[in-house]
Amino acid sequence: MERPRILLIYTGGTIGMIKNRQTGTLQPIDFENLRQHVPELKELDYEIRAHQFQPPIDSSDMRPALWAQLVHIIAQRYDDFDGFVILHGTDTMAYTASALSFMLEGLRKPVILTGSQLPIGVLRTDGKENLIGAIELAAATDSQGRPMVPEVTVYFGSLLLRGNRSTKASAERFEAFASYNFPPLATVGININYNQSAILHSDPFRPLIPHVEMDNSVIAITLFPGIRPQIIEHVFEMPDIRGIILRTYGSGNAPQQPWLLNALRNATDDGKVVVNITQCDAGAVEMGLYETGNQLLRAGVVSGGDMTVECAVTKLMYLLAQGLPPDEVRRLMAQSLAGEVTEQ
Repeated sequence: MERPRILLIYTGGTIGMIKNRQTGTLQPIDFENLRQHVPELKELDYEIRAHQFQPPIDSSDMRPALWAQLVHIIAQRYDDFDGFVILHGTDTMAYTASALSFMLEGLRKPVILTGSQLPIGVLRTDGKENLIGAIELAAATDSQGRPMVPEVTVYFGSLLLRGNRSTKASAERFEAFASYNFPPLATVGININYNQSAILHSDPFRPLIPHVEMDNSVIAITLFPGIRPQIIEHVFEMPDIRGIILRTYGSGNAPQQPWLLNALRNATDDGKVVVNITQCDAGAVEMGLYETGNQLLRAGVVSGGDMTVECAVTKLMYLLAQGLPPDEVRRLMAQSLAGEVTEQ
């Protein structure tokens, strides 16, 4: 059998840093010489190639144009490799994973994002375990030679999570990411245990359809007691805003105030798409449960179900870029396109 072929794509972030012995400062690793820095990779009988962003990007500077760059790299090398591992800073990793899950339509190969809380050149780094685990998972196949997890995922701290269900939950712990509304796709310990019933499998005869356009004319607003009506009204009326993620209380509740409902109706009538997601880590929006949620429905707000804020933002960017009418965008926001939302 041929050796698995894995492409490492280093965008930037903590994992790709190593200490300069002369200056004592941290500097980006040269991934062309990756095996010198991570000698454990020699134990893997894989063909591993590397592609490095120049210059490396701090994840707080991640933006749609760089997501498009990742899509171009994967699409151009899609037939050359069995899996892709993206090394990424943790702060916006869940946004990138969510965006790629929509931009790589029809994906049939693993695309795994990973990183670390400590640089790979530090003694106690979690980077080596995350890197080696991600590569093994990207290369894993079943008895028929098919990829075990052919979707966009995040691997961190022994858990493989669906990318568009993940969120950064800790700035300190090595288990930095969580998936509150969907179980892990795999758990890595002495053995790798796959959750077969949870893994998505695209049509094997469907080609990869890369999308590179994203419409970033969206905003996410978190409601809080005492939020000023003038702020909501001003933002909702902005002509450059086409989509609004409204982070409401509990199961999708908002103040029963005429100023808010009027602002929502006016935004909807103006062709803007307003999506309701909960501020809670776990659970879903159920807009028919209380009268406050019903009022939002009547104002034209669409439920985002149990989507994360990272997923809701990037999904709305993706759909708005498709040139669809607002009603179609609203309909698709409530549907699962890539396993991102639990359909009622």
